[in-house]
Amino acid sequence: MLGGTFDPIHMGHLIIAQEVVSALRLDKLFFLPAGDPPHKRNHTITPAPQRVRMVELAIGGNSAFALSLVDIERPGPSYTVDTLRLLHEQWGLETAIAFVIGWDMLDDLLTWHDPAGMVQQADKLVAVHRPGYQVDPDYLAQLEKALPGLKRRITPLEAPQIAISSSDLRERVASGRPIRYQIPEAVEQYILAHGLYHRLPVSWQGANQPAPFHAPG
Repeated sequence: MLGGTFDPIHMGHLIIAQEVVSALRLDKLFFLPAGDPPHKRNHTITPAPQRVRMVELAIGGNSAFALSLVDIERPGPSYTVDTLRLLHEQWGLETAIAFVIGWDMLDDLLTWHDPAGMVQQADKLVAVHRPGYQVDPDYLAQLEKALPGLKRRITPLEAPQIAISSSDLRERVASGRPIRYQIPEAVEQYILAHGLYHRLPVSWQGANQPAPFHAPG
């Protein structure tokens, strides 16, 4: 599972997803658009149907990519622990679920809703880091003290990362700058055809924080 607001989905998400599929030899990687992302409560986000459509356009043609609407179709905040629990109920406990996060997000796990429960629900936490990054075993040991069971679930994964962020793409569209080659062509055409991001809410201005992807907490 690769979760995120995907507002909009971009090449950084797709690069990470393909690397995870290859490294873990997955039959399927599910993109999981957030329905009500709790970390976006003070931001205006694009309606879910449009974000879902952009994901569909981005992953079309790749048989290893699929879409999950579990967060879109259920009410309430998109807490990862609830999402994973619901997926286990739907797919059965015998189905192993690997949840993809950025390595830098490990520092924030304790701020997530019920982080201990989330760790217990995830069979693997695929923590993606930049090429050449050296994983510190002492750091993992410290995390294990705070969240028992975390260390054996973490699968570090080196993957190419590019400094593209959804917030920067929104600002680029609003200011008339190009987004070509940073986003799939079909998604770019959808954004232009539907007039997305041409006028940004004040709360989005200056919110350019590059991140290859973001999993809902």
